Amino acid sequence: MIDPAWLKARADDVLRADAIDPALYERYSVKRGLRNADGTGVLVGLTTIGNVHGYVVDEGEKRAVEGQLFYRGIDVNDLVAGCVAERRFGYEETAYLLLFGVLPTRAQLDEWCAILAEHRRLPEGFKENAIIRRPGKDLMNSIARAVLTAYTYDTTPDLLDIETNLRQSVELIAGYPTIAAYAYQAQAHYHRGLPLLIRYPDPEKSTAENLLLLIREDGSYTQLEAETLDLALILHAEHGGGNNSSFTTHVITSSFTDAYSAIAAATLSLKGSRHGGANLRVMRQMDEIKRNVPDWTSEDAVAGYIEKIVRREAGDGSGLVYGLGHAIYTLSDPRAVLLKAKARELAEADGRTDEFELYSLIERLGPEVIRSVHPGAKDVCANVDLYSGFVYDMLNIPKELYTPLFAVARVTGWCAHRLEELDNAGPIIRPAYKPIYRKFSYTPLSERE
Repeated sequence: MIDPAWLKARADDVLRADAIDPALYERYSVKRGLRNADGTGVLVGLTTIGNVHGYVVDEGEKRAVEGQLFYRGIDVNDLVAGCVAERRFGYEETAYLLLFGVLPTRAQLDEWCAILAEHRRLPEGFKENAIIRRPGKDLMNSIARAVLTAYTYDTTPDLLDIETNLRQSVELIAGYPTIAAYAYQAQAHYHRGLPLLIRYPDPEKSTAENLLLLIREDGSYTQLEAETLDLALILHAEHGGGNNSSFTTHVITSSFTDAYSAIAAATLSLKGSRHGGANLRVMRQMDEIKRNVPDWTSEDAVAGYIEKIVRREAGDGSGLVYGLGHAIYTLSDPRAVLLKAKARELAEADGRTDEFELYSLIERLGPEVIRSVHPGAKDVCANVDLYSGFVYDMLNIPKELYTPLFAVARVTGWCAHRLEELDNAGPIIRPAYKPIYRKFSYTPLSERE
């Protein structure tokens, strides 16, 4: 064990050595977080895969608009509406669109679903060696380790041609949900003493149905539950190349490493509480609001507690109302709009409309409260995380699986972005950092004090 006093002293050294005056970022025009001063993103690449539209720049000024999300040029609202109208699951079609750039015909979709079904079942010995025998406390780490282990099951893991990487992408998209489900079952058994429940995926069922089959004790679910999870998977499958985990995929791929390393890195990027873990923050904050606001229908009481959070008198001290605000969306997040409608259905079916109305009230009042405390704040809308955690809770999905489910959906987008990076063969991504240290002479060890 490292001496705590030594760690404390050396940590202080690190803080002194790494300290940078925040004013220097402005002086040298450094785009922190790759964001411009007006909140727009710094353009670092081109993509044909997806687009997040939440504002327009008109004569040099940023103007808010209703949010839109496009997959290969198709509005996600239209994609969802098409599947709903035909009463079928849509995540598989979404994956096909993101990978191949076109909507499949009925024959192509049937063939694609059969290929995914064939590869949902993991290779012989994989679940025992990569998951069951090494259960982790955090599922995202367990999943990333399993993805890296898949490298050893591949006879040509390092080839960079599109055909090989497409094959790897298909196997990852199909197998990732099974890995996540088994990682959860191993964690629940070895760390929480629950029964170890391992089933094989059903080749006749969709990705959403198989997830519910594999994580639930009795393997049962309703049609509404499966439809809701399918919608969540569609909405989380892609979000443009600039989100942290997709950008990570581009960065890692540009070094010409293997697919498993790139997807594992993206997985661990998504693990961060600022990215995939955001809905857990929403749920913790909502639990606090429920405890401290006896009357959930009182606008004054709800607004008053939100104000305490914004003023850092409540919540986690950050001043943030989780589930409100987004880096790109301004007036609305289309994912939140679609998921809210499904949340209402679930809440009515489960007798939890009072909770749903509380979420809706926070969505309506929150932006007003934020602007009253911070007059400079503009264009605050609900984001998908406000409702995704609530939806998962109504689906009786354990909190440990909230972020992994996000990854299960987004692995399709990551694979699409990896193929795009390889196809266009750009240079290795290497942005510049300006050194601001002062030069000093080396001192011989014998002369140091």
